[in-house]
Amino acid sequence: MLYVVYQFLSLVQLLIIARVILSWVASPTSRNSVVQLIRQVTDPILVPIQSILPRTGMFDLSPMVALFAIYVLQNLIAGAIMG
Repeated sequence: MLYVVYQFLSLVQLLIIARVILSWVASPTSRNSVVQLIRQVTDPILVPIQSILPRTGMFDLSPMVALFAIYVLQNLIAGAIMG
């Protein structure tokens, strides 16, 4: 079961990275279904972090915080799996 959670977190990491890359090339109001799907999946993770972090101008640091948190969780899960 922990392996499935670990792999799910890896997928979420990829989606967050995809969202960062898309933010450079896609319009924030894009109606593309792939862009909308990525936003729908990552918003529940990134929006709460954005509300906690102070404003840093045009830079959004929430993906970096989320990726770090996922990294920590994956290390804890890997430790539990290795036992």
